[in-house]
Amino acid sequence: MNTNSFSLRHIGPRLHEVKEMLNTIGVNSVNELIDQTIPTSIRLNEELDLPEGLSEQEFLIHIKELSQKNKQFKTYIGLGYHNTVLPSVIQRNILENPGWYTAYTPYQAEIAQGRLEALLNYQTMVIDLTGMEIANASLLDESTAAAEAMILLFNGRSKSKRKNNANVFFVSEECLPQTISLLETRSEPLGIKLIIGNHRDYKCDEATFGTLLQYPSATGEIYNYKAFTNTAHDKVQE
Repeated sequence: MNTNSFSLRHIGPRLHEVKEMLNTIGVNSVNELIDQTIPTSIRLNEELDLPEGLSEQEFLIHIKELSQKNKQFKTYIGLGYHNTVLPSVIQRNILENPGWYTAYTPYQAEIAQGRLEALLNYQTMVIDLTGMEIANASLLDESTAAAEAMILLFNGRSKSKRKNNANVFFVSEECLPQTISLLETRSEPLGIKLIIGNHRDYKCDEATFGTLLQYPSATGEIYNYKAFTNTAHDKVQE
């Protein structure tokens, strides 16, 4: 086998297999099949205007030259999209560790298993650093994580709160707007009453089963939530 030819290396139907499939559906060629299935009004009647192909090495040189034209600017988008610091030890031992991204199962030929293992180690580290009983890092974004935390608190209500139908979840108005939007979507079908307001003025009661605060806030400010969280903890936790 000529391994330098992609078409020969590719695992796909052989000529006799294509012929058998065409005979089964009653056409003589792939072109005839295309004529019967794709309207001529949306088909391109001329060759694509493409340059000559490049070898792998030529492409690498070309793409490197293009990348050198990139310019990095400061981002002022905010709302959770902030610049971050990536320590070299994390990049080297986590993101660039082949033990993570080559670990996969026979039925799942991707990096999912290695990624989950890396996240498990990260969650364990967060628990050790914060003293929390549980941490979850296997979510795609902050909004989804907030929604899952809300549902976790809702499903984990104490027996007395379930009996009293405690269904209020308070959300600070200074949370990210995309987070609030997703919470509104996820809370409605579950019967969770979402209250969005000023965390300084809100008083937790027996109907409140959880609260969500943004730190830093959506405007980038850092507040002292200690007084509020102490009061909220006494009211919410039993």
